[in-house]
Amino acid sequence: MGDDDTPEQTGMVNKSVTKAVRLLREIAAQPRNGATVTTLAKAAGLSRPTAFRLLYSLEQGGLVDRIDTHYVLGWELARLGRSADPYAGLVAHAQPLLDELADSFNETVTLSIPNAQDGLDLVAEAAGSHVVGVLTSNLVGQHYPVHASSTGKVLLADLPAEKLRAMLPEKLEAFTPDTITDRTALIKELEQVREQGFAIIDNELEHELLSLSRPIRDSAGTLVAILTLNGPRSRFGRARIPEALQHMQRIADRLTELFWRDSLAG
Repeated sequence: MGDDDTPEQTGMVNKSVTKAVRLLREIAAQPRNGATVTTLAKAAGLSRPTAFRLLYSLEQGGLVDRIDTHYVLGWELARLGRSADPYAGLVAHAQPLLDELADSFNETVTLSIPNAQDGLDLVAEAAGSHVVGVLTSNLVGQHYPVHASSTGKVLLADLPAEKLRAMLPEKLEAFTPDTITDRTALIKELEQVREQGFAIIDNELEHELLSLSRPIRDSAGTLVAILTLNGPRSRFGRARIPEALQHMQRIADRLTELFWRDSLAG
């Protein structure tokens, strides 16, 4: 087998490993006190004996811990996680799709990941071959205000209203005359973002900047990434929004399939 062979080409995907990964994901989605083998088996779509056997093997390797009858993520998994680059693999696989979207509209595309501080890490970008000007370079690692960016609005829309009121001041910072600065008005818009499945900013962060964002969710419905398309209104006007949103949804679906196809496969 050559170095360029992939599991899809060679048929070498190990089903037991795939099922074990599903169990780890389901444990991560549970409360901090974990869940029983019955709950995890049902959530992962496995028989109880299969789930028990896999959990026992994971426990022996320290990847899960058992506390009474509940399973939680293990100490060894935490140790390995501290050594891992959290985004390197994801970015490498996502980049061709980001490039495709950027080239289709000749604008800038970004991929952001929610972090533990209720903020976002911008981890990847792409720019169309003819992009000049607005937000075109060195975006990775930068941070933008969540209330005045389409990416941030998707993140905020995923939070309950009581948490929003606790984390957002009544008066929000203005970046342009069109920035939403009233907390109540923003929360009302976030309800619409939640219902329609996308967010838009138009002149709210920078003059003439139009930005669209769509959420990317895993098989459990958890927000795991946000796809954003940015462009100046002189080139990327509101008339292109429907087309852009449709194309973005196709890219988001492909990203979901790429990263979570094993868990979606049942």
